[in-house]
Amino acid sequence: MRTVLIVDDEPQLLRALQVNMEAEGYRVLTALDGMAALGHAEGSHPDIIVLDLGLPDMNGVDVITTIRRTSSTPIIVLSARHGSVDKVRALDAGADDYVTKPFGLDELLARLRAAGRRGGTPETAADEAPVDVGDFEVDLANRKVARGGAAVRLTPREWAILELLVRNPGRLITQQQMLARIWGPGYGNETHYLRVYMGQLRRKLEADPARPRHLLTEAGMGYRFEP
Repeated sequence: MRTVLIVDDEPQLLRALQVNMEAEGYRVLTALDGMAALGHAEGSHPDIIVLDLGLPDMNGVDVITTIRRTSSTPIIVLSARHGSVDKVRALDAGADDYVTKPFGLDELLARLRAAGRRGGTPETAADEAPVDVGDFEVDLANRKVARGGAAVRLTPREWAILELLVRNPGRLITQQQMLARIWGPGYGNETHYLRVYMGQLRRKLEADPARPRHLLTEAGMGYRFEP
């Protein structure tokens, strides 16, 4: 059973979300402010976090930043703030998705399922050996990457892209497949996202980012991981 942490300062909304998510089979933790959220994130290790930005004790972006220092748990921002600046700040801080209020419950549940797929489960990764290609090593079980023996810090989306490719060695992952899997429905045309993130991954992992050996582009189609 997946555990969801819901953080919102509106008790009625918090209760409604808790009831509906429990009906969908989730175990639900709740928090009314940022400090309580950080306590749950550190102590209870939820599988997914749904977070409102407008909290009474601290900015939701600061909550995201703090969580991201130690965890890659998927975070879905749930906010009444519609401005692009707030959305960009939240995503840059490490949020995986952004849903504006008012919202449809079906949409939120769909995004939860997508975030859960991106996050993976410890049970499916527990017996996997690290993938070592010489230039770098990917530990799928523990969600860690190393290059030359030194840990490499990846953003949640960088990890999601790398994990998807490494789990499918030699297979072409189309741009549309990658966008739908990592960003969710409705992002099929945002191929520039992939160019940016693949460039970042190559700079962090490839010996020669301009001539990658492992994280390859198939022009006009998608990307491929070659061990």
